[in-house]
Amino acid sequence: MGRTIETGSEHLTAEVDDNGVGVITMNRPEARNAMTGAMTTGIATALADFEVASDVRAVVMTGAGGAFCAGGDVKGFASGGGAAAGSSSWDVGVHEQRLSHKQTSGVLYNMPKPTLAAIPGAAAGAGLSLALACDMRIAVDTAVMTTAFAKVGLAGDYGGTWFLTQLVGPAKAKELYFLPERMDMATAERLGIINHSVAADDFESTWKDTAARLAAGPTIAYRYMKENINRSVTGDLDTTLELESTHHRHTATTEDHKEASKAFVEKREPVFKGV
Repeated sequence: MGRTIETGSEHLTAEVDDNGVGVITMNRPEARNAMTGAMTTGIATALADFEVASDVRAVVMTGAGGAFCAGGDVKGFASGGGAAAGSSSWDVGVHEQRLSHKQTSGVLYNMPKPTLAAIPGAAAGAGLSLALACDMRIAVDTAVMTTAFAKVGLAGDYGGTWFLTQLVGPAKAKELYFLPERMDMATAERLGIINHSVAADDFESTWKDTAARLAAGPTIAYRYMKENINRSVTGDLDTTLELESTHHRHTATTEDHKEASKAFVEKREPVFKGV
């Protein structure tokens, strides 16, 4: 049976479905799901649960009301004295933001489970960064993306500069940050920023089918595939070869590998149990 998680924010829901997919939904549609402090804290809370929960085999980030996330609450910045306004000292504020980055984007990128961003509409600023932190991205074909930060005089947060540079290279990433035009999904797919764009009628079924497929897959193998690929981004070939040797031999001892080998011979789909 599925379960829900108390996020501490009326604008954020988190639940685990019967397929073992943990779904976090940003739900502030009147503001295109622009992030509040409570929402960010709630995302960290849900991810901390999903990362270690035995009933969660894949994780989805999405948004309600036809948007993914518009990023920071710019209207709030304008009325409250800017993005850095608040009671914290400068040093405490920097530390708090570092923790928030690591507990959200950092967890999405590093957790040993597949993560998927299901993008039903606009993804901008920190919202785009959260989508980029996921392993895969599926978007409705009418969605738009923009880094947005230059338009409000900010440098960017939640790992977006790093994630985008890995996907498109430094020159293109600088262009997209310096000149933050709205990007359509045909362009995003061509650049490799998203994995797939689909028509609105097919969007929900596509991302749910993909998430269910990930959740039904060989979770131990996924864990080490993800580590191999993530470490290869900043490592060298020798490091990757050593990791692959260790991880491949380890997964060869799992019951999932033995079941999959048997299923291959018997011409049937394997049933993976994560052991």
